Amino acid sequence: MIRRFFLLIFALAINLGLQAQEKFDPVAWRAPYDLSLDGWGIERFTIPVDFAAKIPYKGVEDVRFTTGWSKPQSDEYWSYAFLWYVEGQQVLDSKTIENNLSMYFDGLVHRNIEKRALPKELIKKTKAKFKKLAQPQGEDELTFIGTIQMVDYMGKQPITLQSTIHVRKCPGSGHTIIFHQFSPQQRTALVWTKLNGLWDNFRCSE
Repeated sequence: MIRRFFLLIFALAINLGLQAQEKFDPVAWRAPYDLSLDGWGIERFTIPVDFAAKIPYKGVEDVRFTTGWSKPQSDEYWSYAFLWYVEGQQVLDSKTIENNLSMYFDGLVHRNIEKRALPKELIKKTKAKFKKLAQPQGEDELTFIGTIQMVDYMGKQPITLQSTIHVRKCPGSGHTIIFHQFSPQQRTALVWTKLNGLWDNFRCSE
């Protein structure tokens, strides 16, 4: 009986040790692709994200913030991008993009309701609307363009983000790359040159 008890404790200790080893470290993680780091704010975390757990993917979200993304007076306000590196060969269409991003931004807003003291009358469900381009951009397998109508929890007002979604697969990775770009600025604005340059310089690791 005592021997069985110690064996159980030993097994639990091993299990906890393995869990600790598997814990995601955003600093130590080495991306299996090249996405510029210079001049961008960076954040990384696992998918599913805690505020949008129903998005049906597993992987890593790799974020790039413009320097002015949180500054209302900046032309780069709310302009940023994030890459989803997700397991499996995902099949995407406009409806899937809309559902995923509606859940994502609804969750992001709700996480900030108390923190930002958002008035109840401001809170509205996110409306995402996308269409697939007949001709994908660059080396994309698929490209989608659309808009996100959401709550700007920093400025405490509604906001509409222009958005482009790029889908690509790196050979032999077994993962799908979904790259998202967002800005309230029109696509002719300078910030879109910066966002597009980030994706234009993306490379799969050899």
